[in-house]
Amino acid sequence: MSITQRGDELHFDENLFIVSKTDLQGRITYANDLFIQISGYQEKELIGAPHNILRHPDMPKAIFKILWERVQAGNEVFAYVKNRTKSNQYYWVHAYITPIIDTKTKQLIGYHSVRRAPSAKGIEVIAPLYKKMLDAEARGGIQASRTLLDNTLSQLKVSYDAFILSYE
Repeated sequence: MSITQRGDELHFDENLFIVSKTDLQGRITYANDLFIQISGYQEKELIGAPHNILRHPDMPKAIFKILWERVQAGNEVFAYVKNRTKSNQYYWVHAYITPIIDTKTKQLIGYHSVRRAPSAKGIEVIAPLYKKMLDAEARGGIQASRTLLDNTLSQLKVSYDAFILSYE
């Protein structure tokens, strides 16, 4: 697989995809080979573990609140996410997360995520925004972070989805 390292940051080939599935509580039920390799965990360490095992402290909680609200409501969501590996390295992804619906019962049974390498332009824009959101969270909690994001999107006159997808 094509994973390169620059300092503590890992990069993967733009033609490859990180894939995982979780149950309704966010516990990993499937991880593809690239996910296993880049995370630094063994498959047996990942399966059954909460997906937030990869949560990097540079990620605003408000972004994960948006993700969970959307997928729990049965909607897809896109996001830029900075993940932390087992050895405390990191890697950015452009994530696409969808609910998994049982075709027979029409019930939500889990979540599916496909992540690809993010664009450099996307990271240039997203990383400073996430830093501002973290600062807002430190001062006023998740709602302050969400308000900062909403105000930013309002000033740009774009929806969250349009903003994220504009940096593909």
